[in-house]
Amino acid sequence: MLSRKILLDETHIPKKWYNITPDLPKPLPPFIDPSTKEPGVGIVPRIFPKEIIGQEISKERWIEIPEPVREVYSLWRPTPLFRALNLEKALKTPAKIYYKYEGVSPSGSHKPNTAVPQAYYNMKEGTERLTTETGAGQWGSALAFSANVFGLKATVYMVRASYDQKPYRRIMMESFGAACYPSPSKQTNAGRKILNEDPTNQGSLGIAISEAVEDALVNEKEANYAIGSVFNHVLLHQTVEGLEAKEQLEIAGDYPDMLFGCIGGGSSFSGFFWPFYYDKITGNAPKETEFIATEATACPKVTKGEYVYDHGDTAGITPLVPMHTLGHDFIPAPIHAGGLRYHGIAPTISVLKSAHQLEARAYNQIEVFKAAKLFIETEGIIPAPEPSHAIKGVIDEALKCKETGEGKTIAFVLCGHGHFDMQAYDSFLSGNLLPYEYPAEKVEAAMKKLKDMYPWLDEVNKKFI
Repeated sequence: MLSRKILLDETHIPKKWYNITPDLPKPLPPFIDPSTKEPGVGIVPRIFPKEIIGQEISKERWIEIPEPVREVYSLWRPTPLFRALNLEKALKTPAKIYYKYEGVSPSGSHKPNTAVPQAYYNMKEGTERLTTETGAGQWGSALAFSANVFGLKATVYMVRASYDQKPYRRIMMESFGAACYPSPSKQTNAGRKILNEDPTNQGSLGIAISEAVEDALVNEKEANYAIGSVFNHVLLHQTVEGLEAKEQLEIAGDYPDMLFGCIGGGSSFSGFFWPFYYDKITGNAPKETEFIATEATACPKVTKGEYVYDHGDTAGITPLVPMHTLGHDFIPAPIHAGGLRYHGIAPTISVLKSAHQLEARAYNQIEVFKAAKLFIETEGIIPAPEPSHAIKGVIDEALKCKETGEGKTIAFVLCGHGHFDMQAYDSFLSGNLLPYEYPAEKVEAAMKKLKDMYPWLDEVNKKFI
């Protein structure tokens, strides 16, 4: 009988994170301080601990994982790698399909991989409270769990659309001891301003980030901000996924032809594929692996957005970040993949995409949920809507292999379970989902608005991007 799952014991929890920065095809463009129009990190030193800032700018390829972090990791790591035998059989494909399942963590997703070290470093430097944003709730749940582990308080601003769609995520955060507010909220100036202009605003990750950052700045002596994706330090923390998966595939005697993952800010996919990219650029990969990022047609920042400098938040508090963007005042349609409703993406993803080192594909939520339903029926795990975008991509490729007869090895990261997403599945099964497509003219309008705001931005883009 073929093995369905490949397990590692706790001694195999990685001891170092992999940092892709020194191995990128071209250097990362710097952040830009809009007040000076020059490279600068603006408010960053005021809201992050020194150790995190050091990791963010580090050029070291390998960064040691502190033993207290590895000890907390041992609650769920190493996570299993599954061979999707039933899905392969249902598709009648010669392809081999594997998935790295991150839904076994205490909060049900990959997010504690970075929430734990962020909480640890903040605790070490005397922070009392962490503020953050969350879309679908996976990140907020992970930070609530991690803050509790290290004796910190947590305040979470949850995108209003998800706050209403997923009440049990809020309850999970509160169970771990966090305070959770629907964003835009009345807790911050940024939130109050938006509510005054639009009392029914459903929120966005950009708005929630503005609120969380403002909270940390106003309460600077006690609070720091923690971010769940996009920044380099977050992505490198996630490489425990890919490092474990490499070892597990080696046990299986296999190596991927294709790696899939979903992208909101890019952390789960990056954590999965970065170690395989390292194999590729060091000449240690036994085959040429393709890296495919999947996103929502309702929020197609990489497939339709422009690679320019933009704010990471709606209020424009953060420095200008080099990334594919739909515009920082982007308000997404209320799709159920809340973790993908972010206007921008990790700068490393943008560099790799511009260098043709990875591909991006977008899917609408109806075809995504169809793929998720087949996965549920065959593999028995209810996936979150976010990684279901990767499942859609994998199924498409497996069906191509059926047509061509190619026996490719395809792997993806199933970054979280969908146990708190049953309303989304109910809407799908009831035929009430809409296949949202974000129009190109809205992207053009957002880019024009950005250039009107910063007339000098074209020169900065040309200089650094």
